[in-house]
Amino acid sequence: MDTQTIFFAGKPGSGKGTQAKILAEKTGWKVVTPGEQFRAMSAEDSPVGRKVKEGNDAGLLQPPWLAAYIFLKALFAIGSDEGAMFDGAGRTVPEAELIVDALTWLGRPFRVLNLKVSDEEVHRRLALRREIESRADDHAVDKRLKEYHERTDPAIGVFRKAGVLIEINGEQSREAVAAEIGAALNIK
Repeated sequence: MDTQTIFFAGKPGSGKGTQAKILAEKTGWKVVTPGEQFRAMSAEDSPVGRKVKEGNDAGLLQPPWLAAYIFLKALFAIGSDEGAMFDGAGRTVPEAELIVDALTWLGRPFRVLNLKVSDEEVHRRLALRREIESRADDHAVDKRLKEYHERTDPAIGVFRKAGVLIEINGEQSREAVAAEIGAALNIK
């Protein structure tokens, strides 16, 4: 594999977290999940925590500068010989441009795996996840999809233009998606 850094992109419920965990088991790489960090922040009784909670509960993306802070803090903590995966980073054009710029500057090869699923599949998967996990942001499916189409679709274009995007059929079984990812990254 020619990269040490992988980004998982896709609609809510596309399987980013699941596939990051599967790949982490194969590689031993750390998984950085901005969404988990935002959910932890939203539990804090502070001005920032309350603002993050408000955005999360409404199904909105957090401000690009806050996402950039979390991304850069995690990126700079990774050793030059360590691999890492980011689950859900680069969801807006400014974030995607920052990722391309920062990793190019560091000379750190990377790939972005876009797990493609239909809006109908998102609704089905998030309804199932609501029953299991009760995540507050899963109640705002239509709002989250609107945010995705308006803000993340253009960010995916940044990665495509940079030549680092790999499209993955996310509507297959977990095992088939993992196998497609492994083949795309040349990981057994």
